Amino acid sequence: MFRILDCDGIDKKAVQALKDSGHEVVSKFYELEDLKAQVKDFDVVIVRSATKIRKETIDEAKTTGKLKLIIRGGVGLDNIDVPYARENEIVVSNTPNASSASVAELAIGHMFSIARHLHASNVTMRDGQWNKKQYKGIELAGKKLGLIGFGRIAIETAKRANALGMDVLYTNRSGKKEGYDEFTYMTMDDLLINSDFVSMHVPFNKEKGAVIGKDEFAKMKDGVYLVNCARGGVVCEKSLIEALDSGKVSAAAIDVFEEEPTKNTKLFTHPKVSLSPHVGASTNEAQARVGTEIVTIIKDFFEGSK
Repeated sequence: MFRILDCDGIDKKAVQALKDSGHEVVSKFYELEDLKAQVKDFDVVIVRSATKIRKETIDEAKTTGKLKLIIRGGVGLDNIDVPYARENEIVVSNTPNASSASVAELAIGHMFSIARHLHASNVTMRDGQWNKKQYKGIELAGKKLGLIGFGRIAIETAKRANALGMDVLYTNRSGKKEGYDEFTYMTMDDLLINSDFVSMHVPFNKEKGAVIGKDEFAKMKDGVYLVNCARGGVVCEKSLIEALDSGKVSAAAIDVFEEEPTKNTKLFTHPKVSLSPHVGASTNEAQARVGTEIVTIIKDFFEGSK
């Protein structure tokens, strides 16, 4: 049948399902030079976050014309040169539905962490400190949560926040979304002015750069809380550190970074920052759903091309 390269490791059941369908599946991570040498021999390449498929890799694939499909096991496609792939008649697909609940739960989990100083107390108690009086937190109930972007993950976050008693506001490039009247649509500026918590739910656009920078922080409430489980780069890390140091931002929760693994020591050692290493979709349930979607994409693609 077809040769499939699983670069970053998808769910084992999905790999077995592909093999049961008669496909050859190679599950192995390759550094760039090795990937360029290997990619020309595969019909399908599956990546998650670690592997980047840029122009030079696509150029190598073109030498045989064998590669027909690139699948991103996740939502964002910023690690794939999508226009260049499509220009060369290589289809690019992703799994947008699979990880929405997992990322939403991580965002909510980080909100609890920064609201109750869990990130800090977890570290200081291990150092033998008992800082009970320093860790007076706040409740999420009754607070205004501003969602920047209102796609699948943001909607799942909104539902969970609403259940906790938060007042959910959102801004969206396409305007108010029908069917969600329990949440309040606002312009970007109004959302920044009114929110107690701001959570990012937009893709990163290299041409436009950061969505939240110095000017946006200036519009926010003093003592606001920021959560970014979307994409590194949508929040300017330099401006965030300045806002944390000044007290404009009480605390931030960050799962994604401008560079990954991050080397920004000022950010990852900051006492007001709750951290995780880009694990939004890293749950057993999400990865099982990702695997199922990938199997379906491959099946539909090749059956449709017959």
